[in-house]
Amino acid sequence: MATTTAPEPARPTRFGGFAYGWEVGLLLVMAALYFAGTQVNPRFFGDLTALHSVLRDASRFGVMAVGMTFVIVNKDLDLSVGSTTAIVAVLFSILFAPTHYDLGVGVAITASVVLGLLIGLLNGALVTVLRVPAFIATLTMLFIGRGFVLGLTGGKNIAYEIKSRDFGIFALGESNGFGFNNQILIFLVVAVLGGVLLAFTRWGYETYAVGGNAMAADYAGISSRRVRIRGFVLSSLCATLAGLMTVFQDKGVNSGYGVGHELIVISAVVVGGASIIGGRGRILGSCMGALLIVLIDKVLREGIPIERIVKVGKSEMVVQAMAALPPGAVPVFLGLILLAAVLIEPWIFRRKLVPRLWARLRHRPLPVPEVEMVAVETVQTHGSAMAAQEIHARGLMWFLTQREAAAVIFMVLLWALGMYLRPDFWGSLDNSFNLLLAFTEIGIMAVGMTYVIANGDIDLSVGAVLALSGATAAFLMKFLGVDPALAALTAFCAGTLAGVINGLLTTKARLPAFVATLGMFYIARGLAAWFVAGRQLSQFPESYNLIGRKLIEILRYAGLEPAPGSLWSAVASAVSTQSIVLIILAVVAGIVLSKTVIGYKVLATGGNRRAADYAGINTDRVRFGSLVFSAMCASLAGIVYIAYYRSFNPSAGQLRELDVIAAVIIGGGSIFGGFGTILGALAGAAVITLIRALLSLQIFLPNGDSMVMPQHWINVFIGLILIVAVLGDIWLRQEGLLQRLFRRLRPRRERTA
Repeated sequence: MATTTAPEPARPTRFGGFAYGWEVGLLLVMAALYFAGTQVNPRFFGDLTALHSVLRDASRFGVMAVGMTFVIVNKDLDLSVGSTTAIVAVLFSILFAPTHYDLGVGVAITASVVLGLLIGLLNGALVTVLRVPAFIATLTMLFIGRGFVLGLTGGKNIAYEIKSRDFGIFALGESNGFGFNNQILIFLVVAVLGGVLLAFTRWGYETYAVGGNAMAADYAGISSRRVRIRGFVLSSLCATLAGLMTVFQDKGVNSGYGVGHELIVISAVVVGGASIIGGRGRILGSCMGALLIVLIDKVLREGIPIERIVKVGKSEMVVQAMAALPPGAVPVFLGLILLAAVLIEPWIFRRKLVPRLWARLRHRPLPVPEVEMVAVETVQTHGSAMAAQEIHARGLMWFLTQREAAAVIFMVLLWALGMYLRPDFWGSLDNSFNLLLAFTEIGIMAVGMTYVIANGDIDLSVGAVLALSGATAAFLMKFLGVDPALAALTAFCAGTLAGVINGLLTTKARLPAFVATLGMFYIARGLAAWFVAGRQLSQFPESYNLIGRKLIEILRYAGLEPAPGSLWSAVASAVSTQSIVLIILAVVAGIVLSKTVIGYKVLATGGNRRAADYAGINTDRVRFGSLVFSAMCASLAGIVYIAYYRSFNPSAGQLRELDVIAAVIIGGGSIFGGFGTILGALAGAAVITLIRALLSLQIFLPNGDSMVMPQHWINVFIGLILIVAVLGDIWLRQEGLLQRLFRRLRPRRERTA
């Protein structure tokens, strides 16, 4: 279902539509927040140095927010801006650095701009021409970009401070004679240009029209496809400029550039008054939102000056220190800000909360809240000619008509490739069970994700919920000495609670699922790092670690070890506990999805939500249950994770979201909802596991040398496979592209005969 809200008619003001009360409110909030900073940390906020620091850091985010405003007003979303910033900075550095290609600054800048332009065009083409959902297309670009950043840098820094002294353009990243950084001037120029473009030109009018109602805009002669592509290009070019501003300041680059920038930029635009459902937004508000987010970040990170008394022998010394929030706290607050900002649209703007309150105080008639209107209602996922053939097909042809058949065939081919490359290692029993253990983590989360995707939703928080669950159990056992069983149960409840919040935000607050789970992604991961203070924890009770061990170890611990040499002993020595957990979970979830009323409701909700509502299905309850179930599966994976590794690392589950989504899509699930099977999801998870195993396989060359694919490139391959799987679902399964091609070729063959 595509929904939109009719945009408000333009109200001319003396500022040409630039400023309304919302921006004034942001200004007052920033002033109050800065004043609070001067009170809690006068050393930092007590002079103009802090103000210059806030403006300098906000400049890069503000530039990106200008481009993001066009995308969000268009009713799209660009999750790739952080990766674009990073990959542009890396390309410039590789071309310019003396340790690499040592080219001129003009060549490096030109190549960087061309790359940014190509990324924007690719995002736009994927979303408009190939009809990939914007959040999936740009999420995939995010992971592919991060893979390129890690692969090109090798995880190392690239610096060129000495060479940069010979080029005056690097002064753009430094302070000028007036005492402030030149990046602030760049920010002001981009903000003014973007504001004029959006408020006073045809480009801006077209952007608002497409975001308000794309179909009406097309009927009015506006090419919505061209407008949306233009928005992605502007967003990518602004991210490119931000990346160049970064290298001009730092005279180098590292592999961590751009991480989390998409959250800050999206939050800035939405805090600035833009609507996540399109049709509303202003450049001034977005720029002020960027300033507010950076100011909040500064206040949270700088801490409060304190005095500590340290005893040295018999004497006491007063030491100046800083009381700061623990690691992970800042992402939690930023995630909360994103969710709060997105809720502003439905609960304050559309309901006209402030005007209604003001009218009530003056005893005037209450303004009528804006009504959410349905612009277009169609079936999100439909069958294809191949799906129709399933009814009459038998044997092998019946198997080939199944949506999960491609994943099964791909899995077999990957296994055969491994056997061909390393038959001495790949076919061994130890390697098989090691692959099964690596497969379990993705498989458990893929079971829950299948329900969510079959509903037509998405859950971007599964990896973070895994980390939250594992961190909770590790914290309780390590620091509080809680019983392992109680720690595991509490960890499971903590992760489930994250799913409950996701479900409530999606069904009750009416947020898009990808926005709600994106906010939870940062909140849950921040809480995980907060619980363990950013450290790795280990040495858990052995009774807990048994969850991640072979079945024989559990039986031995319980005094039930079978006789050595018996069949049961061999089976127990080969099978792991987490594999049993996955098998039981998959069988139960598969039966429920394919054979029960609950499963039919899930598929009906994803196929056509409005039709399901008319049929008496409580679609909100179905979607809520699926998101909770997905979080439960991720929590279970987190509990198993720390038991298997006997430790917890704050990076647990990182980038697993892409693996799990790719597994379900590769296994036949439709990103538009209405389709999905547990068997297909597990086959897709096996494909992802085998790809990772093949890329880490040591291959011996004919000359006696060996090679291993660098692990930094794995995310690039996974991202590309996800895009191919989504395109296959859209064009092969749903549009029946091959069937249409065969129908066109058949008359030609008949005429030739």
